[in-house]
Amino acid sequence: MTLARVAPVVFVFLWSTGYIGAKYGLPFAPPFTFLLLRMVLATMALLLIARVLKTPFPKSWLEVRHAAVAGLLLHAGYLGGVFMAIQLGVSAGISSIIVNLQPVLVSSLAARILGETVTTRQWFGLTLGFVGVLLAVGEKFLAASQNPVNPWGIVACVVALISSTVGTIYQKRNATQIPLVTGTIVQYIAAGLVFAVLAFTLEPVHIDWTLQFVFALSWFVLVISLGAILLLMWLIRQTSASSVSSLFYLVPPLTALEAYFLFGERLGIAALLGLVLCAVAVALVVGAPKAKA
Repeated sequence: MTLARVAPVVFVFLWSTGYIGAKYGLPFAPPFTFLLLRMVLATMALLLIARVLKTPFPKSWLEVRHAAVAGLLLHAGYLGGVFMAIQLGVSAGISSIIVNLQPVLVSSLAARILGETVTTRQWFGLTLGFVGVLLAVGEKFLAASQNPVNPWGIVACVVALISSTVGTIYQKRNATQIPLVTGTIVQYIAAGLVFAVLAFTLEPVHIDWTLQFVFALSWFVLVISLGAILLLMWLIRQTSASSVSSLFYLVPPLTALEAYFLFGERLGIAALLGLVLCAVAVALVVGAPKAKA
């Protein structure tokens, strides 16, 4: 019970730091090269953990396939789309608004595909959370709207949105019985192969090994790829897809708070109000009584 209460809070905090880590690390390596290196190191670390814990690997090729597909969606599609959008000049505000449509889409699909019942209270929470996200990133969105937006960057955001949505549903439906650590290894290998192709075909594979880059890479591998991702996989197993996806509403406003303290980025009244609305929204969705379909 204690882990079930603490895990969502820890996950949201860890996940939100990914945007801060990207700001630290991306100036020193192209995005797909960065992601490829992250997947390689995270896979090596998980292999060591699996060996120490003697965790069995997926029992059949069907389980391997399910884990690989989930990895392509949750890691390659989502991360690749977001990083490509950033590379193409899409602002954090616009990308956050697009990608954080995910909770509404996941809840709609969960009701149809997984048979999960989404109550009126939860739909109200989902709507309230989306309004909170709009307020939290509204200032950056308005600033960015004065400049032309690369349409291919918007396409990349939509790819990330669809990938994370379908990936959450797919993981919940097909991959919850696969061993957590070794299943994640398969996911990382599948995503890493995609990033390898993209890096070696689209980018100059060059890394500036500064102390700042090493710190950012270490944070991504140890804290996010091992901590946040494993927590996400565990949460998908333990609760409904709608409840898990609603947690992503808290990421943009929390990231805005972190950017304010770390980089001095302005945090207005709208952003603070958005943070409050997102917190209320997640409480409504996650704390709603469970209902049978």
